[in-house]
Formats: sequence, C-alpha cells, structure tokens
Amino acid sequence: MKNLLLLILSFFMLLSLSSLADEGMWIPGHMSKMNYTDMEKLGCKLTPEQIYSINGSSIKDAIFQLIGEGGQGFCTGEIVSEKGLLFTNHHCGYQAIANLSSMENNYLDDGYWARNIDQEIPVPGVSVSRVVRIDNVTERVLADINDETSESDRSSMISKVIREIEKEATTDNHYKAKVKEMYQGGEYYLFIYEEFGDVRFVGAPPSSIGKFGGDTDNWMWPRHTGDFSIFRVYMSPDGMPTSEFAEDNIPYKPLHYLPISIKGLKEGDFTMIMGYPGETERFLSAAGMVYKRDIFDPTLVNLFSVMLEQMKKHMDADKEIRLALADTYAGFANAHKLFKGEAHTLKTTDAIEQRIELEKGFTEWINADSNRKSKYGSIIPILQEKYGNAKDETEGLLYVSIGLLQSNSNAMNAQAFMGLESLLEDSKGNAESITEFCEEMKLDVDEMFDGYFPEADKDVFSAMLKLYIKDIEPEKRSPVFSEYILSNFKGKTEEESIDKFIDAVYSKSIFTDKDRMLDFLNKPKQKTLTKDPIYQYVQGIFSGIFTLQSNYLSFTSEIAVAERLYIEALRKYQTDRVFYPDANSTLRLTYGTVNDYDPRDAVHYHEFTYAEGILEKYVPNDLEFDVDPKLVTLIQNKDYGRYADHTGSVPVCFLSDNDITGGNSGSPILNGEGHLIGLAFDGNWEWLCSNLIFSSELQRTINVDSRYVLWIIDKFANAQYIMNELDIRE
Repeated sequence: MKNLLLLILSFFMLLSLSSLADEGMWIPGHMSKMNYTDMEKLGCKLTPEQIYSINGSSIKDAIFQLIGEGGQGFCTGEIVSEKGLLFTNHHCGYQAIANLSSMENNYLDDGYWARNIDQEIPVPGVSVSRVVRIDNVTERVLADINDETSESDRSSMISKVIREIEKEATTDNHYKAKVKEMYQGGEYYLFIYEEFGDVRFVGAPPSSIGKFGGDTDNWMWPRHTGDFSIFRVYMSPDGMPTSEFAEDNIPYKPLHYLPISIKGLKEGDFTMIMGYPGETERFLSAAGMVYKRDIFDPTLVNLFSVMLEQMKKHMDADKEIRLALADTYAGFANAHKLFKGEAHTLKTTDAIEQRIELEKGFTEWINADSNRKSKYGSIIPILQEKYGNAKDETEGLLYVSIGLLQSNSNAMNAQAFMGLESLLEDSKGNAESITEFCEEMKLDVDEMFDGYFPEADKDVFSAMLKLYIKDIEPEKRSPVFSEYILSNFKGKTEEESIDKFIDAVYSKSIFTDKDRMLDFLNKPKQKTLTKDPIYQYVQGIFSGIFTLQSNYLSFTSEIAVAERLYIEALRKYQTDRVFYPDANSTLRLTYGTVNDYDPRDAVHYHEFTYAEGILEKYVPNDLEFDVDPKLVTLIQNKDYGRYADHTGSVPVCFLSDNDITGGNSGSPILNGEGHLIGLAFDGNWEWLCSNLIFSSELQRTINVDSRYVLWIIDKFANAQYIMNELDIRE
C-alpha cells in the first residue's frame, strides 16, 4: 500500500512538473513537439505556424532586434501597429533619447510625445532587423569535420563553409545573413534578416517614470518602473528596407503587428516572450562557475565601482554633466549590479552545488566506458585546471582594457594617430596623405569632444590609474608605468607620479582639449604627436598588451575546446533531455506563466505591483524616486479609466517565470492569443546567476504591464496621435 501511494504521488508530481514553466530559450521553428504540447497545457492557443512561419504572417515578423553603431544588437522591440510603431524599453532607447536631448530639449528628464508625423525625430546610429527565416545548416558546416580534425583545421574549414553559406543566402536579394554557432560548435543555424536603418523617436515618458527607482530598484522586486519608449520604423516608398534616414521614406508596413491586451491577468496565466537574448552559459562547468564567482565577476565589480563613484560625483553636481554622461553611467551601473548580483547568488545559493552533483554522475558515466573515457575523460580535470589558474590572465587583461584604456574618454582615439606618426617622418613626401588624414579627423573632432567634461574625465582617469597600481603587483603591471609614467613624472610616491602625469595630460595633450586638437590637425608636427602624454601613454600600453591578449586567448581557446566536448558528452549522457542552445543574440522563444515567488524565509512576493506603490516610494526631488506632479494627481484621484483591473487600480509591473537574459530587454510578453500584455525589462536579484543556471523557484522576469504603458500614453501624456493607431483588445 505504501509503495502504491508513493507511485500515485510520484505520478501527480510529474503532472504538476510538466505544467511548470519550461527552462530554455528556444529557436522558433526548430522546437520539439513536446515544447508545443507543454505550451498548450499552460494555455497557449496559438499554432506553431502562427508563432513562426516563412510562408505567411506570424508573430516572429513583429519581433525586431535593435542594432547600434558597429552592428551590435542590444535590445528587442516589437511592432504594435499597421504603421510600423515599435515599442521597446525606456532603458533600451535611453542612449538614443540622451543623444537627442539637450539642455533646451531635455527629452530624457522631461519625456517627449510626437503629436504628428512631422514631430517624429530621426535617430542616427540605430537600426532594426527582423528574421525572415532560420535554417539548420549543421550537416553542411560539419560535413568534413571528424574526431581527427585538428582544432586549427576545424576552425578554418568551418569558417570557409560559413562564408559560402552566407554569400549564397544574400546573393541577388536585399537580405543579410549570419550563421551562428550553437552548443559551442555542436550545431550551426543560418539566420536571414531584413534590416531597416531609418528609425525615428516617437515618444517616451520622463525618466521619473521610465527610470523610476534608478539603480536602487534595478534587478529588484517589487518594481514600479514604466520602462517603455516608442519609435517608428520607416521603409522606402517602394516598400524596401533603407539604410538611413530619407525625407521621402514612409512608415513601415509590417507583415504582422501585435494587438495590445488590457484584459485582466492572474497568477498562472500563460506567457510567451520572443526576443533576442544576449548570451548565456547554461552548460558552464562547476569550475567555470567558481571562476565567475571568485575571479571574473569581482574584478569587473571592483573596476566599475571606482569608475561609477567618480562619475556620479560630477553628475550630482552639474545637470549638464548628468545629461551628457547619463547613458554611459547607466550602462556601467547596470553591469556593475549584474556582476555583483551574479557573484552574490553563486555564493549564497546552491547553484554551484547543483552543477557539482550533476558532474558526479556525468563523470561516472564517462568512466564506465573505455571509448567515452578516452574521448571525454580529461575534460573536467582540464576545465578545473584552466579555470583555477586564470586569475592573472583575467585581471591583467580586464584591468588594462577597462581600467587603463576606457577610463580616459579619448585614449582609444590615440590609436588612430599611430599611422600618422610614420607619415610625419617624411612630411614633405607624405604631404598629400597627411592632409587627407587630418581633414578626415577634423570631421570627427566634434563627436570626439561632444559631452566631454575635462574635470570629470580627469577624476575618473586618476582614480582608475591609482586603482591599477594598488591592485596589480609591480612585476605584473603594464610597462607604461615603469617605462613612462613613473620614470618621466617622478614623485615621492607612485600616486604623486600619477598626479603629475594626470596634470600633464589635461594641460598639454591634444586628446583632452578640442582647440589643441584642431590646432594640431591644422599644423601637424611629429614632435607634437610623439611627445603628447596621452599618445605616449597609449603606445606604452600597447607595447605590453599583446602579451596579455596572447595569454588570455590561449586560456580561452583551450577552455573553448574542452567546453565543446563537455556539452557534446552531456547531450549523450542526458538522452531523455531536450537541450536548448545557449542564447547568442539570435531570435528565441520562452514560455511560462504569471507567477509569484518566495525569495527567502517568511517573505512572499506577489506577482503584481500597483500605481499606489509609486507614491509609497515617492521622495520629492530625489533623482531616483521623484514623481511628476501630474502622475501624483492621477494616482491620488484614481483616474485609471479602462486600465484598472479588478482591484480598482492600474497594475504597473508583473512577474512571470519566463527564462530570459540581457538582450531580451524590450521583448514583448504575450498571452495565449499572441496579444501584448507587457514588455520584459529585468530579472530579479535573488537569482542573478540565471545566465549560468535556471531556477523555477527563484528566477523571475519583471515586466511592465501593457495597461500601465497605455495609461501613461493616454491619461498622463494625452498622446492621442499614438493611441489612435494601436489595436487595443479588451
């Protein structure tokens, strides 16, 4: 009887587990039947074709990746109207809004709402793209690869085939193509894109709404942040993607757009997110997780802490500096808290113990077969050795690349002048080339010194150099210190030498003063360049950086081979598990439910926050918790209209157990009918190691509710130009 009871209980446990949110960021169109079955059980009413289709309109056609200068994707947005209106997070549009802002038109602090199409503002440097189709090309890419193929041959052979596939995919069409590696080189997928380069700013709430809570509330629950902004995608008059702004471009006509739901939500309701998650390392070994906890994360936290402290000092004292540095500061602050939280959760949860326990059975399975042991037996020992000895390589490269090269606003610009130095050795013979170089550089001078404040820059630079000499032992330092700074700017202490060097940088360098730079470009002299303190500083760093890079690349390349074999073996070991690939900035789907959680003993977090909670956090004139007077009045009067739920208030944010990561910011969270119910914008503090391991109990996605978004647009902003084109479902 007891055994029968256990069997019945086990059966019901399995049933309940199958109804939980599914871990994983899945490739749309390449998911298993089991995934779709689980989605149906949770409440999804969509067919696979309605989610992903290459022959007709589907949800994936409304999901766009935001792309910055340099071609790097950084967030997700979704089309919400027949005229190409795009919603994304406020923090995703933050840089664009900051760049468009000025002291006279401070869209960041004051918000902005276009009242007609003529008021939509072009956004330079931002484009968006959508996936046309996704093909599994693994068989072709790995056709000639076998166990005897050397790593160097493997790399060159794979690269050659990938180039061929991408070229074929973009011949005689306007598409872009990228073959992406999955499972550390175990599989390969071809992504075909359309990219649109004309994006215009349509609207955003003031930062007191869009960034409410600031860094204090970042990654935290409960949350009351209206994290949304609005843009529009444009196309050419003949319906084709465009590479840049043009007066005659017209609003994009999408294949699919997302209706917006203001129906009620409750715990357990189905949720689906589609977007472009950045990077995860879900198959990282236990040794890799320890490395993250003890070496990688603390190093970055230390560097960012010092940098942020100096920046904030000047931002708090001067509103113009705050506006100019707002995006840079926000990016560093977000990363600082993420890495700090990841290390914290790896220390305070059983995440690493879970991976160690997995590897015990994994190792036993490997050792049980001679062929497996021959191929995979050394993987975990190699990973333990390499990660365990990586402190010097990691700290050395991060302290130089961030602490030395990124702490001065224009240090990296000095690299571009290294070619000019050789030209100036024969100024008469190279006169034409010198003139051409200088004229081109003059075009970049305004951008180089845009938002540049020498005193703030000076304090950051000085603090980071002093941090470097404090933390890095003399024999491991960059040669720029012993061979240049300490020998040319002699002081009683190393700190005093740095102070003298810093004074020279900001009183003499062409890279710290716009007028000095222009004077040099008008009359370039070799001596001026070679004696410039920033130029000599950068030369000194580069004279030693190649050794650092070589050591780090050697470490990472050996790790990469072992990790590829680790995942390969793991997939053979867990044959009953459907593996999803790590996120890598490609289109993914994740599903789950609206869900609360219990973060610690005697603490329970409900799944919704409400407008009244904004007033509970309200601190007048505080940069993080100030509230616009109009919003205060609307909440006090309970002027919620049709956006209130059964409680009589407007839900601001809600929790779901979807599996997301950075890059998913701005992604649509959808109900079972494929209607927009909110925008995903954050994870939660209690499980910030989510890039490494999933937790159904503690990991949550924080979403801004579509009802709050519409309430702000409608009631707070009275932006009827925007409201009138939205498809709202009640």
